[in-house]
Amino acid sequence: MYKGDLSTPHGRRNAWVDALFVDHAFLRIFWTNFAPVVPGVLYRSNHPTPGNLRRFKEKVGLKSLINLRGQAKNGSDALSREEARRLGLDFYDMAFESRGAPHKDRILRLAQIVETMRGPALIHCKSGADRAGLAAGLFILIKGGTVAQAMGQLSLRFGHIKQSKTGILDAFFELYRRTGEGRKPFLDWVREDYDEAELRAAFKAGQVAEFINGKILGRE
Repeated sequence: MYKGDLSTPHGRRNAWVDALFVDHAFLRIFWTNFAPVVPGVLYRSNHPTPGNLRRFKEKVGLKSLINLRGQAKNGSDALSREEARRLGLDFYDMAFESRGAPHKDRILRLAQIVETMRGPALIHCKSGADRAGLAAGLFILIKGGTVAQAMGQLSLRFGHIKQSKTGILDAFFELYRRTGEGRKPFLDWVREDYDEAELRAAFKAGQVAEFINGKILGRE
């Protein structure tokens, strides 16, 4: 529905209709899934509406916005990019998958972003459940935290269902716990030991949980 134009009333209306009813932003107006990862440094949420993004900046003083959906080219994406510009936020596209083994190169790129970004920053995906949890957990490990702390970001409290295909994100952290934690710094392990294909081949999801997560809840 959205054709990439916010410069006309018709285009702006289409962007809002697409955001609200195709991308389910009507659910995110009041339910933001907003939470601190490290207070004053990093926060997480679902895809913020322009109004919620303004409120988040007023509440915690945001300086940066990290979009974990990549360039979605939908109404939600266009409206949040525009509002980020208005608010003077640094904007990063950092796409992750919710149902695939985390890509090594993307983990390393996120590490570069979090080391240089202006804080506080907000990370968001669509629902704030899976990719936001992954990125929050990666942030914790990049900064020297534990796997237990990282896995706390992949929680049912945020809507994460580990029995579905999104459980491969839990399996990633568990893999580091078994093969690297306490023996090798996280980013060194990612560079030298982590095998995406091996993790992908080893993981099996529950069909019922995936039906609920993917079809009923409409998660990306």
